[in-house]
Amino acid sequence: MNFRLASVRDIEGIARVHVESWKSTYNGIMSESFLSNLTVEKRTKNWKVIFDNLTEDGIIYVVEDLGSIVGFVHGGKSREPDFEYDAELYAIYLLKEVQRNGYGKLLFERFIEELKQRNYRSFMLWVLEDNPSIEFYKKQGGQYLGKKEIQIGEDKLTEIALGWKGI
Repeated sequence: MNFRLASVRDIEGIARVHVESWKSTYNGIMSESFLSNLTVEKRTKNWKVIFDNLTEDGIIYVVEDLGSIVGFVHGGKSREPDFEYDAELYAIYLLKEVQRNGYGKLLFERFIEELKQRNYRSFMLWVLEDNPSIEFYKKQGGQYLGKKEIQIGEDKLTEIALGWKGI
């Protein structure tokens, strides 16, 4: 396994992980019609925009196993003015076959170390209430901050905000 900062050459691998992990993680949480319309091609376009607009605050790490990207983390400056946290974890996803092998924890810790190097002192994230990974975040010390209703496709879902102070 190899952890490293991502580059533009990783866009397609990140997009593949993003799509596959959404389909496995959110099956039964989001509508089948929404999930079946997710494609690597569409997500690749989204990730090209992200990389084209990446600021010095942006952090994207990938984890590789046997030469293929199997997970990623993306974050940076907080986009949430309602909470007093200076950074935000925007996304962290792993392929289902490598989950529960410690990769997520290592990727999460690598993200926190990168935040510290950039002088961030706290961070937060949003996670779907029905996402089984919410327990992972709680085990990592995430404190409940609040919740909001969101719309994804035809589904109304609840997101939970969790935060970490004094990282």
